[in-house]
Formats: sequence, C-alpha cells, structure tokens
Amino acid sequence: MLLALGTATAVSCAATPAARWLAIRQGALDKPNERKVHSTPIPTSGGVAIIIGFLVAAGAVATGVTAHLEARQLAAIIIGALMVAVMGLVDDRLDLPAKLKLALQIVATTPLLVGGVTISFLSNPFPPGGMVALPVWLSWLVTAGWVVAVTNALNLIDGLDGLAAGVSTIACLALAVIALNWGQPAVAVLCAALAGGTLGYLPWNWHPARIIMGDTGAYFLGYVIGAITVLGAFKMAATIAILVPILVLAVPLFDTVLSPVRRYLHGKPAFRADRDHLHHRLLAMGLSEQRVVLLTYAVTAVCGAIAIWISRRG
Repeated sequence: MLLALGTATAVSCAATPAARWLAIRQGALDKPNERKVHSTPIPTSGGVAIIIGFLVAAGAVATGVTAHLEARQLAAIIIGALMVAVMGLVDDRLDLPAKLKLALQIVATTPLLVGGVTISFLSNPFPPGGMVALPVWLSWLVTAGWVVAVTNALNLIDGLDGLAAGVSTIACLALAVIALNWGQPAVAVLCAALAGGTLGYLPWNWHPARIIMGDTGAYFLGYVIGAITVLGAFKMAATIAILVPILVLAVPLFDTVLSPVRRYLHGKPAFRADRDHLHHRLLAMGLSEQRVVLLTYAVTAVCGAIAIWISRRG
C-alpha cells in the first residue's frame, strides 16, 4: 500500500509539468467564461499525469493486487476508466453535449458489468436484516447508476483550484483504511495508488493553479472511485454497506443531487452547467477560494472519519 502511494505520488508529480508543457504546446487551454472562476487560460490535461501515476503504481504492485482480486476485475476497472478518460480528453477539446457524455459514461460501465465488478447485494434495512441478493438486471442497473453518479460528482466539484484533487485524496485514504479494516488489501492498494496520483498532482493545481485536470482527470477519478467502492464498501455488513461510500463521498454526491433539482426549480435544463454549485455559493458568501477549498477538505475528512468509525470491526 505504501509502495503504491509513494510510487503514484512521485510519478504524478514528475509527470504533471510535462503534461503542462505539452498542453501549452498543443494549445489545450481552459479559457475563462461566465461559468469559470479563473480569469486567464490554464493548461488542461493534468488528469493525464494522475492517470499515469495511478497506472504505474498499479503496475508496480499488480502481483500483490491480483493475489486478492481477480485479474479480470482489475482489467475491467482500468479499461472502463480509460474509456471515460478518453471521452473527457475529447470533451476538453470539443465540449461534447451533456446527453452524449451521459450515454458514453453508461457505455463505459460495460467492462465492470462483464468483469464482475457489480453491486450484487444490498443491505436489508428491515428485520431480520442481512443482505438481499439482486437479480442480474437490477445488479447491472444499480452498478451503472452508482458509477456514473460518482463519475459526474467528481467532475461537478472540479471548479476551484485543488478542490477535486484534494477531496479525492482524502476520500481515497479513508476508503483505504476501511478496506484494510475489512480484510480487502487489493482495494486498499488501489485506493492508495489513486490517492498518490492526486497527491502528486495537487501542488501544481493549488491556487493559483498552473494546470487543471480537466474532464480527463475528473472522469477518471470518479469512475475509479465508484468502481472501488463497488469492490469494497458495498461488500460490508448490512447496515453500513450503503452508508460508508455515501459518507466518504458526501460532498460531491450532495452537490450532484442538489444541482439538477435546483436547476429544475429555477426552470433551467437539469444538465446545463452553471455557476451555482456549493463552492460557488460559498465564494458568493465572501469566502476566499483557498478557504472554500480547505473547508471542503475539512468536511470530507470529518465524513471520512465517521465512515471509518462506523465501519470498524470488533
């Protein structure tokens, strides 16, 4: 786990300036508009460095991971995550329609469904409790819905310097601790690798950001985290199986649920991007960008600590 964390951090940190140089050379810049906080063009493709860090770290510890996780499951996660990353890379350049992106995200869950990374059981909140087995069609539907929701949740909070990367780091570290507590070393290692990828990138993304991860990185992060929680948190004891991943991802999930409802109530299309997310509202209240980010970190850390506490064994 420490090897995965350290390797991913070092590789991501070293790869980020190269990704920045390449983005500038290719003119891959995120330009300011009415929805963006930054006032000058910023190089995109920081997500590429995160992906490289994660893949190198996962490769370095692949033998240990596959000893506790089926190779087809690991392959399914990586293939699906790369699919949404490629979509994000195209979206960063061409600004794809929201409905097309949603459709492509759903398609990208196919490797998970075929590879056995599915939510096959859900907790029964009623006596006698326990776990309820889901029919295959419902298992696939719930899995795809959850992974797509988390994928978009991470993308929605990627609106301030360091926000999505820091939240992802904290969430992944919390999930790693929970996975270790439940005897899931492969899940813990994957969480550590992803945390290292975002941690190494974070110094370059801290305000004022010199590079952003773009949809490439945000979709990749959300997809992998969603898949990891399917492997880990949903396999726990009945009453906490759903609470744990929701708590760890409380901030991005809350914003994801709130956004379309808010837009509908204001007579706007549910999938149209705007500048009225939680972090935008905090900025409007007078908080500086750094304070909003640190406050969000704190809330994520508290929620992660609660998730660790309620999922403890013995």
